[in-house]
Amino acid sequence: MPRRALITGITGQDGSYLAELLLEKGYEVSGIVRRTSAPNLSRIQHLLDRISLHPADLLDQLSLIRVIERVQPDELYNLAAMSFVPASWDQPMLTGEFNSQGVTRILDAIRTVNPAIRLYQASSSEMFGKVREVPQTELTPFYPRSPYGVSKVFGHYITVNYRESYGLFACSGILFNHESPRRGLEFVTRKVSDGVARIKLGLADTLALGNLDACRVWGFAGDYVRAMWLMLQQEQPDDDVVATGVAHSVRDLVETAFGHVGLDWRSHVRVDPALIRPAEVDHLIGDASKARRVLGWEPTVDFKGLVEMMVDADLERLGGREGRPSRA
Repeated sequence: MPRRALITGITGQDGSYLAELLLEKGYEVSGIVRRTSAPNLSRIQHLLDRISLHPADLLDQLSLIRVIERVQPDELYNLAAMSFVPASWDQPMLTGEFNSQGVTRILDAIRTVNPAIRLYQASSSEMFGKVREVPQTELTPFYPRSPYGVSKVFGHYITVNYRESYGLFACSGILFNHESPRRGLEFVTRKVSDGVARIKLGLADTLALGNLDACRVWGFAGDYVRAMWLMLQQEQPDDDVVATGVAHSVRDLVETAFGHVGLDWRSHVRVDPALIRPAEVDHLIGDASKARRVLGWEPTVDFKGLVEMMVDADLERLGGREGRPSRA
């Protein structure tokens, strides 16, 4: 009998790549979707005949209990969240409801229906915030610098608490930035790849960005969802940092993206102070030594390959004929 997986946030970037991975491994895949007037299924359109979707909401525990009872999953991946950091200052309460209490509702629903279900909780490098050490490991203290980061710290520790208090197989993946052609246009990597494509195709002339000195370790989302699955295949539940370990600045990102299409970024990029965060996070650099050693996880796409993949996908989407096919 095939294993069953239930994914919250299945319509997002990570959810779509994870669904593909689990289908390849022979799982029965179900996803939770919120009821909206205009559902956004674009990232999983190609999978709709192979997966099951169920209405539920992280703000409504009864709906979560009913879906878990119906699906009876072996594994549950909680990827749903208010995930855009700048928006968390505009909606701090709602961010907390989804990212903090939403995790508690998931954990308690599992405890109520079937404590044997294995849970993956999506933690975030934003929990490290104003970093205490570089690079960051599983033992680095948290110092979040946004309502989003604070909410993720709660979600992380409530997962640890339920694991230790109730014996649940519950893991948190502390994932550093991971991108793809399916990334939302509001995120800086996709904003850059889309902007570069528009400028190359003559659809725009400038690209406005915030802090060009902010550093991140950007990886490919398709690689990172593999780490999520590996975490739930271990004998004991634990938490792992997942990152490429190679840091790049936003300036590096811009230079690589514009260079890929033969343009000088300095002729097109302008810094907009309004786009700089109230409290910036400058040196998020993850050390994934434990994930490499224990899980056997390795990234397959490097920074340059990732940026070029995203630029090529946006050129293709916007009608260009340049670049190779993307891994979208």
